[in-house]
Amino acid sequence: MVNKNFVRLFEDSFRQNWEREAFTDYETKYTLTYAKVAEQVEKIHIMFKQCGIERDDRVSLIGRNSTHWAVAYIATVTYGAIIVPILQDFRPDDVHHILKHSDSKFLFTADYIWDHLDEQELGEVRAVVSLTKFKPLFIAPDKMPVVDEETGERLVLTEDMLLPETIQQLFERKFKGNFHADCVRYDYKDNDEVVSINYTSGTTGFSKGVMTTGRALASNAVFGHTAYSERYGTLLYNGDRMVTFLPLAHAYGCAFDFLGNSTRGGHTYFITRVPTPKVLLAAFDEIKPTLILSVPLIIEKIYRKQIQPMIAKPPMSWVLKVPYLDEVVLDQIRKKLVNAFGGQFEEIIIGGAAMNAEVESFFRKIKFPFTIGYGMTETAPLISYSHWSEFKPTSCGKILDNMEVRITDANAEGIGEIEVRGDNVMLGYYKNEAATKATFTDDGWLKTGDLGYVDDDGVIFIKGRSKTMILGPSGQNIYPEEIEDKLNNMPFVLESLVLQRDGKIVALVCPDMSACDAAGISRDHLSEEMENIRKTVNSQLASYEQIAKIEILPQEFEKTPKNSIKRYLYK
Repeated sequence: MVNKNFVRLFEDSFRQNWEREAFTDYETKYTLTYAKVAEQVEKIHIMFKQCGIERDDRVSLIGRNSTHWAVAYIATVTYGAIIVPILQDFRPDDVHHILKHSDSKFLFTADYIWDHLDEQELGEVRAVVSLTKFKPLFIAPDKMPVVDEETGERLVLTEDMLLPETIQQLFERKFKGNFHADCVRYDYKDNDEVVSINYTSGTTGFSKGVMTTGRALASNAVFGHTAYSERYGTLLYNGDRMVTFLPLAHAYGCAFDFLGNSTRGGHTYFITRVPTPKVLLAAFDEIKPTLILSVPLIIEKIYRKQIQPMIAKPPMSWVLKVPYLDEVVLDQIRKKLVNAFGGQFEEIIIGGAAMNAEVESFFRKIKFPFTIGYGMTETAPLISYSHWSEFKPTSCGKILDNMEVRITDANAEGIGEIEVRGDNVMLGYYKNEAATKATFTDDGWLKTGDLGYVDDDGVIFIKGRSKTMILGPSGQNIYPEEIEDKLNNMPFVLESLVLQRDGKIVALVCPDMSACDAAGISRDHLSEEMENIRKTVNSQLASYEQIAKIEILPQEFEKTPKNSIKRYLYK
């Protein structure tokens, strides 16, 4: 069990790293030291008091990754309120629903998002504050319940009370112009209390509010500080440089890119625009991060667009078949890739979705320093991880010491549903007892919905989602993800989704039109090419897994913010 208090992690980090640079917006180079972060946190605390925000009140936060997003998050949890991070990709109607369902009383938002929200659909929100300069965008005086302690009169919230100049005056009055590290003192909040409610879109329908405790977030952050410390040195240490491009409203990026790094004294660079491979590679080259967190999509795009075409052409393809020469070439590819990511990183940790088997195999072959972890929002998020030098191919790493895993209803191959319990597990879904009850077993284990097995070393191997598994004609288990993996390795296939219709396996395919155009394949001949792909893939599958038909989609699949296909839309 973690013995670090979540709120105290910030308090200690501010004091110990006062002069260090903490956050930078990469595009504008706007930078805050830990001292400046602590100062802005105090000013937001004053703003909360002006609005009558109390302990355990919900504060919502929506916008792109940025220094101000990070400051708003820290200010909320160190005040004792509960943060409600909202993914910026949600539609306005979804944002309105979350604000109401979470009973939020305060909202931080990017200006471009506020332009599309309806003031009449904010529920109990008393004030809306811009993430640009922390200035008020909207107030609701009628929702201000605070009473003056001396006169007994009800206070009325006005815009003037939240203006930056007003907050600055109150800040100076409180600290008399002498704000220093010893001034950083936050009210204690027990680790077993809720500090965050995360509404994730997932791939199975409308989101639920995951109630995360301080213990779960502290456990994940501290793991980032201490993992493999005896053998490899800490993964996160004072002075670490992190390039943050995963959405901070999602548990994965929040836990390690942000919380783990900032509570250790590292320097976090926020990519504040769409993180295309071109943008990221430029940032990696300039910043030279010491640890990189990614989703498979980034790695797979680099492989398919840069590496696969290179190794498929003569004379490269011939050289790779020659003993000894192939090792020299693969070593050069590895060095080129390492330099492309900045050249100074310990490893790349991949999570959020399954990685393509062919891509993983190639990167393992060239000894590229990457590993794959496993987790979910309901575990804040980590369940398993192994350092790249100890990572087992096709696995998701070793179960964490503070987590337990068991496999239920296993078949003859030992594959069954993965269930977990431990420090990282959520308390449940906010105001949704039915969903909470359905997610936990009677003896307290969290049902992940994932299918897999655990080997004798405590390493997890995932085979697919229990909700997507298809039952074959004779009761065989068919895992769509494995078939999709093979399809996605085929030329001219951008992405795919496998499902069952009328007892037959059907593959929906979004073609890679740029590759088709380059190969001279016209739209008229695309169906013929897909039929050839179907036959090729079927030759690699068992008889009960055979694809009966490929349907061509004219556009990419609709996805969640973490790039998972919304399968429920294609049934």
